[in-house]
Amino acid sequence: MRIFLDTANVEQVRHGARLGVVSGVTTNPSLVSKEGSSDYKAVIKEICAIISGPVSVEVLTTDKEAMLAQAREMAGWATNAVIKIPITADGLEVTAALAKESIKVNATLCFSLNQALLAAHAGAAYVSPFVGRLDDIGHDGMALVADIVAVYRDYDLPTEVIAASIRHPLHCVTAAKAGAAIATVPYSVLLQMIQHPLTDIGIARFLADWQKVAKK
Repeated sequence: MRIFLDTANVEQVRHGARLGVVSGVTTNPSLVSKEGSSDYKAVIKEICAIISGPVSVEVLTTDKEAMLAQAREMAGWATNAVIKIPITADGLEVTAALAKESIKVNATLCFSLNQALLAAHAGAAYVSPFVGRLDDIGHDGMALVADIVAVYRDYDLPTEVIAASIRHPLHCVTAAKAGAAIATVPYSVLLQMIQHPLTDIGIARFLADWQKVAKK
């Protein structure tokens, strides 16, 4: 399972790239606005220059023709730009049109197996089930990820599953066990994935033991 960062913070992306574990990024208008930037294009282009893997950028409209126009423009921002399109009737139509133009789509805001199946048939390169948001309303988000992975595998559908709306490290473990191709995680969760108290204890013990020898 590959790890993407779910952020629009350029410094977080830079750190993830230096760690050598982040192979892509997902963004959305909320994340960009959180960083206080109104220049969507500039932020995305900078992130695309840092990360060579897929960088998902979301359309800023629900109008079908406007979505299509925006998607074509955004795809020209960088060779690794992937366009996030919501799974609606108009969104599926736009996805199908973009797929014919070899523009990669991340079908976003997926909350059901039906939506995931339709997104794959429309030609989406990726589908993003939102795990945390399903958990919030009493559904099992990771069960949906597992179901999508199983159906795609059974019918040899090429769309990759991105476990999204990740809230904590256990979500990542469960996503990997479910067979998700990718988990896109907040920067805070990435840092939590690195940490373990026994690692810290072990480092402290090794250094303390060495200091005892060094002082002799």
